[in-house]
Amino acid sequence: MNQEFNTIDEQNDSSFSIREQIDKYLIYWHWFAVGAVVALVVAFLYLRYYTTPNYKAVATILVKDDKKGGIASELAAFSDIGMLTGVKSNVDNEVEVLKSRTLVENVVKRLDLNIYYIAEGRVKSTFLYKKAPIEVVFLNKKDDFYKKEFNFIIENHSDNKFTISNEDKKLGEYAFGTTIKSEAGDFIVKKNDAYSELNHDKTVKSSLTRVKIVPLTKVTESLKARLMVSPLSKNTSVIELSLTDPVKEKSEDFLDALVRMYNEDAIADKNFISENTSRFISQRLELITQELDGVEKNVEGYKKENKITDIASEAGLFLENASQYEKNVIETETQMKVVASMKDFLKNSKKGDLLPSNLTTDATASSSIDDYNKLVLERNRILKSSTPNNPVIIALDEKIAALKISVDESLARMQSALTIKKRDLDRQEGLLGGRISRIPTQEREFRVLQRQQQIKESLYLYLLQKREETAISLAVTAPNAKVIDAAKASDIPVSPKKNMIYLGALLIGLLIPFGIVYLMDLLDTKVKTRQDIEAKIKAPFLGDIPQSLSANELITTTSRSSAAEALRIAKTNLEFMLNHVPEGQAKTIFLTSTFPKEGKTFITANIAATIALSGKKVLLIGMDIRNPRLDDYITIPAKGLTNYLSSKEDNINDYIIKHSGFEEFYVLPSGVIPPNPAELLMSKKVNALFDQLKKEYDYIVVDTAPVSLVTDTLLIAHLADVFIYVIRANYLDKRMLSVPQTIYREKKLPNMCFLLNDTDTTKGYGYGYGYGADIEEEKPWWKKPFSR
Repeated sequence: MNQEFNTIDEQNDSSFSIREQIDKYLIYWHWFAVGAVVALVVAFLYLRYYTTPNYKAVATILVKDDKKGGIASELAAFSDIGMLTGVKSNVDNEVEVLKSRTLVENVVKRLDLNIYYIAEGRVKSTFLYKKAPIEVVFLNKKDDFYKKEFNFIIENHSDNKFTISNEDKKLGEYAFGTTIKSEAGDFIVKKNDAYSELNHDKTVKSSLTRVKIVPLTKVTESLKARLMVSPLSKNTSVIELSLTDPVKEKSEDFLDALVRMYNEDAIADKNFISENTSRFISQRLELITQELDGVEKNVEGYKKENKITDIASEAGLFLENASQYEKNVIETETQMKVVASMKDFLKNSKKGDLLPSNLTTDATASSSIDDYNKLVLERNRILKSSTPNNPVIIALDEKIAALKISVDESLARMQSALTIKKRDLDRQEGLLGGRISRIPTQEREFRVLQRQQQIKESLYLYLLQKREETAISLAVTAPNAKVIDAAKASDIPVSPKKNMIYLGALLIGLLIPFGIVYLMDLLDTKVKTRQDIEAKIKAPFLGDIPQSLSANELITTTSRSSAAEALRIAKTNLEFMLNHVPEGQAKTIFLTSTFPKEGKTFITANIAATIALSGKKVLLIGMDIRNPRLDDYITIPAKGLTNYLSSKEDNINDYIIKHSGFEEFYVLPSGVIPPNPAELLMSKKVNALFDQLKKEYDYIVVDTAPVSLVTDTLLIAHLADVFIYVIRANYLDKRMLSVPQTIYREKKLPNMCFLLNDTDTTKGYGYGYGYGADIEEEKPWWKKPFSR
């Protein structure tokens, strides 16, 4: 059962106590308060004199993005022929352009941001911008103006005069507007609006402004590092630009100028492309014009050479003529055959035969044939009524024979004419056939010339059109970015964040004492509280005695200190440990410790005094015979217990004295330090002595030797009804608790219990006792523990 009870106690005691940990630090509340106040004061001084507020200016712009919609590029003039493809606007590209060092550097040059105006203060300097009383305007800048650092101190003495100097020497006194030569270049000094405001106070006789010219690279890198450019979202082409700077107006001007120069550069790039495009088109137009003129002259010469105007029309005409000629040849050949047939018929015809008529196209031959046929018809008519010898018939025969000769001659002439006509038609047909056979070649050759002419002409017209488009794009070039919100700086500085700095300072002010206390606690291995004891030893605990009584003071009836109250509580708890002692027999209380100087003798004397004050008859025995210390608290004689044990005298009362101030408080001193203390304590006389004393006293309180140094205490431990093991706080090392732990586990000391001495209630060690506090010495407030 006890083992189970001890196991439960061990589990409960080993649990982590938050309140205990908090109490460990709350006793140093003075340190934490001072640390927090000092940290906050340091933070205030830091913010006041060593930091400069930085303000954030923000601007938003809308840039063109071909993936998300936008105006077509100026290079679209060549888009339909597939040239210069792949040149696209992209938000990511534009972000990098806006952050480029070249663009930032150009803005710095335009705004002269490498020229700083500084108002010198007693503790810190202030950067001026548009509020500077003067402005330095450089008329010309030397080559190293943007490479070196220059410093000027300008101090005005009147409305018209000022003195200028550098770090080394005074350069002279000048009037405002006068050209001043310097290593950086020639410049003039002008008065700003802030100048009149500065000199409005008549008591101000002079003002000083430092002008600092910083190398361009340094300023550019500083601004570039503080410039933030980022798209607002993935689905839009809106970009946010932000800059932090001590001067709000400067950051606003920088962002506005950055966007403005970005657009100017974009427009310049577009115009550069358009101008080059226009120049290229003009050059090509000149060349194409010359080539087109040459091709048209070739066409003209070809037509003149071949005597043609329009090959297609002339070819149609030639084909039509060829068909007509062929028809005429056929008709002529037909006429020739008809004439030949008529001649044959005429040749073989008789006097009474008629000749065919209407077969010839010759009017003379047709007329002669008609006359011939009329005479034949008349002869045949007459011959029907007469004979061939009729003179009329003979006359008609003569006429018919003459006409026959005439018809034959007409047919012969007609045949000759037809032959000539056919020959001419054959010749004409041959010429026309030659012309027609040359048409395909001419058409092919002309098509080559015509194709060259059309190509040159089309290219010429195309370039004319693109030249006009390029001229229009030059006239209406749009900026690459549209300003949505102009730069605007916040009125609340973004850094330093005062609340965060104060909070951080407060935390540091609390963490420093916390760390010190933690390290002190970590490095301190001394026993502090009863928890340190109970964590190692599961033994009864009587209580703890705080630091209250003086070193040589014994408790009295008027003692109201916390130590006195603690002793009274320990005495009450001790009574519960002595319940097993029979009535009528003295209760023996032994006290020991691990090492000397743990307050064992002090506790022994005060425990005895506390019991004596309750009206009990108490005997205090000093059995620490090797190092007796009772004389530090009580005036006692030199002889005592050792003298009794080493002699053969039987009366112990001769060595016992009564302590003055107490009615029933008796003391048996240790006596002279013997050479053989262990042998004395092992003698039978000791047991007989205690048997005698238990009958004469109510309580016997014994001061014994420390158990870790000698065996004296263990030799007489069997005589004790209860053993109080005294441990001094902030003295005994926790590692030495193994000594009482072993003794308790092995039960070498009967009815063993613990008492913690010299606890510091101001640090929370021990419980503290409030009774009688009004008669204690009042402590300063900074030494008092934190009240809970």
